[in-house]
Formats: sequence, structure tokens, C-alpha cells
Amino acid sequence: MRKVLFVVNTRSGNREGGQIEFFISQESRNQQFEYLIYRLQSKSEEKSIKKEIEEYSPDMIAVAGGDGTVNLLSKILYTESINIPFLIIPLGSANGMAKELGIGNRIENTLKLITTGVYKKIDLIKINGNICIHLGDVGFNASIVKRFDKDPNRGLWTYARHLFKELFLINDHSFNILADDVQIRRKAVSITFANASKYGTGAVINPSGKIDDGLFELIIIKPFPKIHLLSITWKMFIGRLQTSEFAEVFSCKKAIVQASKRTTLQIDGEVIGKTKDIKAEILPRAITVIVSPVQ
Repeated sequence: MRKVLFVVNTRSGNREGGQIEFFISQESRNQQFEYLIYRLQSKSEEKSIKKEIEEYSPDMIAVAGGDGTVNLLSKILYTESINIPFLIIPLGSANGMAKELGIGNRIENTLKLITTGVYKKIDLIKINGNICIHLGDVGFNASIVKRFDKDPNRGLWTYARHLFKELFLINDHSFNILADDVQIRRKAVSITFANASKYGTGAVINPSGKIDDGLFELIIIKPFPKIHLLSITWKMFIGRLQTSEFAEVFSCKKAIVQASKRTTLQIDGEVIGKTKDIKAEILPRAITVIVSPVQ
């Protein structure tokens, strides 16, 4: 029988999360797979998860949580050279990577991919030594994530509330940027390092993004009058941000970004801290994920 290790983030806020063990038990009978559940209690359990993988020797790992939990498993699989495919079961507030891969929010449907899903090799980005599977950035969105991280409440409404507050505090920084062989200097309110194409809200920050093309994108949002905010937001939601005069996109394999002053860096929804220097490079076809056969 196929062996599946479930890594379940017990702190994730999805209301269906409390039913996941029932669904797993039900689907194990329907699909005839053996399973073990590892209940993740904190962000610092890499050694314990690695030990569980070594001892149980699963054919597949299913990670149930948000983008931070997905990032944790991606880091373990890549850094430990563990060649095991993994399935994302979205239980977070935004579930950006699950949406990127076309995985729906219904747990029972996602679990069916254990037997019906197909394997897909995808890229990762290494940003200042940290693994990024989805999106990392400095500036405006990173400041929102920092606020969100400190809030005991979860969900898109909580994120929206912090976004609204941050609108009145937007700061721009000067950046020296080397993207492969292209060197530029820009003022920006945010710079995104994008492996994927969109945020968990559905807003498309990287219209040309592909998670398996051996490239990542730098998306520069230049300072803009607040009157243009709705226009920029609208273009993001219809996937046409590249047509905005306040956006610039560079595809590259490596990038060095130097800020004029320290600014917050976030990766996959987790705040890394403040920094002036960011180094990013693509890790092509680094891990294997499981997706729906119909994309």
C-alpha cells in the first residue's frame, strides 16, 4: 500500500481544519493508502519532521497548512535532498501556493489527488539563504505581512484591515539592482521576488510568472499618487499589472538588491527581518509537487 505522511499545522485558521483527520481516515479506506499524521505545533520542528520522514519512509508527503507550512516542507525536502513528492492541502488564510497550483479549498477533493494527481517539478528561489516557494518581497506588502504576523486573528479580512492601515504609511526607498547583467537604480515602494504569479488574494503580481521555467521575476512598484491605487489594484486582479506606468518587471536567474535603508523582508508570508542587502537566485526544478491532472 502507498504510504502517506501527513504534516498537519494545528495552528492553521481554516475552519475545515478540525475535520481533516476524519477526511484522511475516510479517504485512506476509499483509496487504500496507509498513513501517519505528524501534528506540527511550532515553526521550529525541522529535525523532528526529518526524523519522521526517515523512520516512516513515505511514498508521499501531504502538508496541511498555509504558505508558511508549505515553505517549511519545501525547505526540508530541498536542503536534505529528499526526493519525495508532496501534496498541498490548503488550510491557511490565503493559500497562495495552493491557488497557484490550481488546488481547490475542499479537503476531501484535494485528498483525492493522492491517487489521481500528477507529479510536477517546480523551481524554488533562495533569498538571503532562505528557501522561497511562492513570493518574497520588501516594502509595502512586507510591512502588511509584519502587521498580520503580530495579529492573533487570521483570514483575508484581517489582512485587508492591515492593508488599509498601511496605505497611509507607504514609504519609498532607493534601490540599486543587479538582475543578471542588467544594472539599474530605482525608487520603489516595493520589490517582489516572484516564483509564482499571484498572491493568495488572487491579485496577479507577476503576470508572466511560471513556476517551472528556471527564472524568477523582480517586480518593481514605483512610487505612485494615491489616486492611482484603484487603477493599480484593478490591473493586478485582471492580470495586467505590466501595463501600469508604475510597474516594471525583470526576469532573471540571479539578483542583488541593495536598499538605501533597512527594510522588512518577508518570504512566503513569514517575516524574515529588516535588511539592506538581498541576494536571490533560482533553484531550477528543485522539488516535486502533486497537482490535478486537469490544469
